Amino acid sequence: MNDLTKNLLLWVVVAVVLMVVFQSFSPRMAGGVGPDSITYTQFLKEVDSGRVKLVDYTDETNLAVNAIRFKRTDGSEATVYGPRDDKLVDVLYSKNIEMTRQKPSTGPGFWSLVLNFLPVILIIGFWLFIMRQMQGGGGGAKGAMSFGKSRAKLQGEDQVKITFADVAGCDEAKEEVGELVDFLRDPTKFTKLGGKIPRGVLMVGPPGTGKTLLAKAIAGEAKVPFFSISGSDFVEMFVGVGASRVRDMFEQAKKHAPCIIFIDEIDAVGRHRGAGLGGGHDEREQTLNQLLVEMDGFEGGEGVIVIAATNRPDVLDPALLRPGRFDRQVVVGLPDVKGREQILRVHMRKLPLADDVVPMVIARGTPGFSGADLANLCNEAALFAARGSEKEVRMDHFDRARDKILMGAERRSMAMSEDEKTLTAYHEAGHAIVGRLVPEHDPVYKVTIIPRGRALGVTMYLPEGDRYSMNRVAIESQLCSLYGGRVAEELIFGGDKVTTGASNDIERATKMARNMVTKWGLSDELGPVAYGEEEDEVFLGRSVTQHKNVSDETARMIDEVVRSILDKAYSKTKAILTENLDKLHAMSQLLLQYETIDVPQIDAIMEGREPPPPAGWGKSDKDGGNNNDKGSPRPLPPIAGPAEQL
Repeated sequence: MNDLTKNLLLWVVVAVVLMVVFQSFSPRMAGGVGPDSITYTQFLKEVDSGRVKLVDYTDETNLAVNAIRFKRTDGSEATVYGPRDDKLVDVLYSKNIEMTRQKPSTGPGFWSLVLNFLPVILIIGFWLFIMRQMQGGGGGAKGAMSFGKSRAKLQGEDQVKITFADVAGCDEAKEEVGELVDFLRDPTKFTKLGGKIPRGVLMVGPPGTGKTLLAKAIAGEAKVPFFSISGSDFVEMFVGVGASRVRDMFEQAKKHAPCIIFIDEIDAVGRHRGAGLGGGHDEREQTLNQLLVEMDGFEGGEGVIVIAATNRPDVLDPALLRPGRFDRQVVVGLPDVKGREQILRVHMRKLPLADDVVPMVIARGTPGFSGADLANLCNEAALFAARGSEKEVRMDHFDRARDKILMGAERRSMAMSEDEKTLTAYHEAGHAIVGRLVPEHDPVYKVTIIPRGRALGVTMYLPEGDRYSMNRVAIESQLCSLYGGRVAEELIFGGDKVTTGASNDIERATKMARNMVTKWGLSDELGPVAYGEEEDEVFLGRSVTQHKNVSDETARMIDEVVRSILDKAYSKTKAILTENLDKLHAMSQLLLQYETIDVPQIDAIMEGREPPPPAGWGKSDKDGGNNNDKGSPRPLPPIAGPAEQL
């Protein structure tokens, strides 16, 4: 039962009780109000007619109305309420009616006082209840008036179940933060020798690499409370709220020390300080200043370790990174092949795997996959198996899951005309042939003209391993393969029939060529010089406007060199496809026949042999698609690298 339901039931009960109290202690009920009550006028008429035998009443001097109980001559009883009438006694004496009078009370009774002050009590109680609700129940973070309270979520030491055994693929990062666990377990081990544990640890890395998971594992290993909050939770529409939440968060943390505070996406609040837009006061700076003071100010926070995560360390304020605050930076990068295997084994624990599933084989073909990508891969494979009512997850399920992640879901229901299919087949064949013939290019793995995601066709490449840098030859080869689809359309259908399908290819090629000139120093004309500023998002406090640090003449030269690089790649691509028109026709016809071809078909076409049909062609499994046979050998897994999409 949630808090809203509890409060509603509470007020229903209170309302019922109040109704009963009012009804029970009202003057009419106190005097015995019933169906036999009559009006005062009727009572006087009965007195005059001699029908009244006995009158019993209490003469309360402090009440304006008397409750009179009387008995008739026929034995019936009734009640009447009337005004204070001093002549009534004389009338009763004159009629020889017996009277009994109760002793008046010396003062108002307890229930009278309660009834008198009950409205005031109810108003005060209602006001206190509303204020408590607005303040989040006296200290929570859900009320309307609790905007100054910390929104950090607390997990007790028994609630954090994640340990280092659940974190894979970042052994170096685990070693870096391992001594934090020792400090939280036994602080005296460090303090007795005069050492100080790092007050803050900044985890830097791309999204999905396990920064949050690693922070939880530290708390789980050390068995300490864990506060988690996002950098955006400090931002509010009211001035001073962010700083107030920072103070409240550290106050709560000190009460639970030793503990861990984890701030995710700290770049939302810890950006470089500077003038805000319009020169006005920046609320974010006030929040950052309070965070700096709490982490290393006059008041120490012993036993409180702050762990933050970001993928934009370049925009953080230098004061935040100095020793005494976030004085240790731990890089949590993309896992290598060994790390990917470890991550896959962790996520495969709960999956009923078939005998043909080999984690190392999958890991070898997934360069560039983060931990989150691999978790999604395992989940999609399990969904494919469940969709086909399988009892085990096979290797082909992982293949199909990978293709879905990289290329998008198949859109077989999309109706394409024969002309569009033919053009798409030549476009993708152009990408594949150029990619096979240029030097230092990733091998072509799969070509398909089945619409996937937003693409009409996809050519995928299989990186042979993790690549951390690229030379000039490899970059120029990528430029050629990007232009392969556009050139194939031009050669086969003519310049007037070239479509917009190569727009993304042209955009990527242009950006790569410009980076060669302005960032990577790979142009002979301009040399190893960096030109221009970063063209990423503008961050308040770092740069509000972009500064142009090149002359007009240099900018013109940059454009000319970029154009010459692209023209050279386009001409080279055109020459390659012109010399291999027979292969271009053969591959496009094969694509029109099978829709999807793999390495065996591509190798056969490039070597001039008769291409075999794709594995599993003509066989439909329960999943409703064409798949490889169960248990078929895979010397190299069909896991893709970058894709060229039409």
